[in-house]
Amino acid sequence: MPSLEMDKQLLPSGWVIARLGEVIGPRTERVHPSDHPDAKFLRMDHIERDSTRILGWLPASSLKSAAVRFYSGDVLYGRLRPYLNKVARPHFDGLASAEFIVFPDTDVIHRSFLKHRLNAADFVRYASNLNEGDRPRVKFGQLTEFRVLIPPRTEQLRIVAKIEALFSELDKGIELLKKANAQIYDFRQTLLRYAFEGKLTEQWRKDNKDDLETPEQMIYHINKERKVHYKQQLEDWQSFVNNDDANRKFGTTSSRPIKPADIAPISDDQRGSLPIIPPSWEWISLRHVGRLVTGTTPSTKDRANYGGTLPFFKPSDLDQGIHVQEAQEYLSQRGQQSARTLPASSTLVTCIGATIGKAGFAVTRCATNQQINAIVPEVGLDPRLVYYQVISPSFRDRIVSGASATTLPILNKSKFGELPFALCSLEEQREIIRLVDESITRIGLIEQEIRATLLQVSALRQSILNMAFSGQLIAQDSSDEPASILLERIRAEREQATTRSSSRKKRQRQAARQRDG
Repeated sequence: MPSLEMDKQLLPSGWVIARLGEVIGPRTERVHPSDHPDAKFLRMDHIERDSTRILGWLPASSLKSAAVRFYSGDVLYGRLRPYLNKVARPHFDGLASAEFIVFPDTDVIHRSFLKHRLNAADFVRYASNLNEGDRPRVKFGQLTEFRVLIPPRTEQLRIVAKIEALFSELDKGIELLKKANAQIYDFRQTLLRYAFEGKLTEQWRKDNKDDLETPEQMIYHINKERKVHYKQQLEDWQSFVNNDDANRKFGTTSSRPIKPADIAPISDDQRGSLPIIPPSWEWISLRHVGRLVTGTTPSTKDRANYGGTLPFFKPSDLDQGIHVQEAQEYLSQRGQQSARTLPASSTLVTCIGATIGKAGFAVTRCATNQQINAIVPEVGLDPRLVYYQVISPSFRDRIVSGASATTLPILNKSKFGELPFALCSLEEQREIIRLVDESITRIGLIEQEIRATLLQVSALRQSILNMAFSGQLIAQDSSDEPASILLERIRAEREQATTRSSSRKKRQRQAARQRDG
């Protein structure tokens, strides 16, 4: 931040250094929304972070608490969590949350210039370091010592015009990137829809038509393979139980394997609204896919249940999609005793709450809370195919439509288990996974490029602002009235006002003494 003692020769021509409190002051007008029911009301969430865009507003009639008043062209500065960088300049009169500081125009610094100046990274850092806590707020009195370089007022307007012209070009690029992101999302949804309607592997089936089984043959072979697998699991478990050393080590935590139910097609009355699938496929219930487990939360009052190494997933942890491996909390050995542990390659699905249908694929052994149902696939189903089908558009629609219509939607384990699942042969499952993996990998690379470009755009915006406020964005004009003249005029007016106020108070005290004498 520039020093007031900076060598004046380093300043651009006509510029001056001043404390923010010398050149601006906030409006202090507070009103009650009921007195202005038709006014537009702005909350903090109506201002987009970093961009100075206004995203929306509410009618003041819907508010009850007092608000600050602003007028068209005033600058609104979000004082709550200043690192969010919420600055705007509405072109309408209205009311705002008390979390905003309102700045009117001044003779020294134009409000258009001020909007961009408050939006610059150095000011954001300054304001963000003033207070600590989860909800830090700044007061105007804390901002007054921030030092700014102020150009002549006419140059301020030329700087603003240049900034906004450059930002306009950047915004066009951002819109194109956002459209590309939307197209990528649509492509991913179409890819998954085609995958589980059989369209993605249509050519594969043509190439392998002589080897395709009927649905009945496919189900028979999967059931047979599961019985063999279960028999082997049972023998392994029995050998542990019969072995003294193994019993001491595993007996209290190893449970008897559960015999898988035979797969059977869903009933005809369940098929009416389902997509058409290839003749070699079959619709089955999700409960036949594998073991369904609803999570549980070990007591949070006993912190000895936590702090271990087993990931404990909640819906907010599922944003990693197919790479869910890190959690916000981990269970200790003690916590695991009251949890329901899941093996790696389980599909996790949120079945309670606003994020119902949100899914993730666990790549490590884990546990979940009660808002999540897990699918642990049995033999005959590739775990990744289960995950991909669960996040496909039609399956997600079935999750949402099956949930209870309440303020907190719930899809209980029983209803979850009855959701229709499209089953194909293991060979075709692997081909679906190969094709989906290849496409999603390409999509991921494109998304990385878009995110990197957006970060570059954000950095470029700040670079433009940095150049603008150091006198490097446009050429100076020697005919502009120097900002120092305006600043001295303001200082002189303030001194005169202070002198007049002191004189008035002195006369009032003298008059009071005469009355009392």
